Amino acid sequence: MAQHNETGKQGEDEAVRYLVQKGYEIRERNYRHQHAEIDLVAQKGKLLIFVEVKTRSNTRFGQPEEFVTYAKARLVMKAAEQYIFAKDWPYDVRFDIVAVTVSPESVTIRHIEDAFY
Repeated sequence: MAQHNETGKQGEDEAVRYLVQKGYEIRERNYRHQHAEIDLVAQKGKLLIFVEVKTRSNTRFGQPEEFVTYAKARLVMKAAEQYIFAKDWPYDVRFDIVAVTVSPESVTIRHIEDAFY
């Protein structure tokens, strides 16, 4: 597996660990609809949260969350719309970003709630 893929997988695993520790239930990982992928679908109470995980090994070129583009947000929202319809979800939803920076010495996680709508 390429290094960037391994870093991404590690970041996603760290995001799952973080969210579960905060009381979220992970309903799906890597949910796909057409050309879109939602990294994590989580639930907390009656709130469904669609999570984009961005992982970087350093912040030399910016924070991980800065790499979530408008186009990516639109794709996530389109896949979320299909998920909501398929699961007949009647309650509120939210779109979050979990930004993960991993290095051999440490892992830093930033959770941005209501990152886009």
